[in-house]
Amino acid sequence: MGLPYYVVARKSIKAYMENPLVVEDHSITTAGKQILCLMDDDIERIRGHKVLLVDDVISSGGSISALENLALQAGGQVIGRFAILAEGDAAKRHDITYLEELPLLKAE
Repeated sequence: MGLPYYVVARKSIKAYMENPLVVEDHSITTAGKQILCLMDDDIERIRGHKVLLVDDVISSGGSISALENLALQAGGQVIGRFAILAEGDAAKRHDITYLEELPLLKAE
């Protein structure tokens, strides 16, 4: 993307995270609930800055919502939501930019 730095929200607390910021997510693509976390340095990089959220696939929007919550709690200003693929009703949303629609196939 040509940016000098990007921040990755982790799906588990890592040993190197001293004071992680954690939010819960109830994604339909992951069994049960999951967490998203940021480490101290990344929280400082986000605080007071504009943030573009990027996800691989958006289905129900639960993960991108949790990611936005995480960015806001870190003090960032979310300026956009982007995904590689949008699945199902997510492709009808106007608050998400995506590259391609992922078709849903009927199970028989």
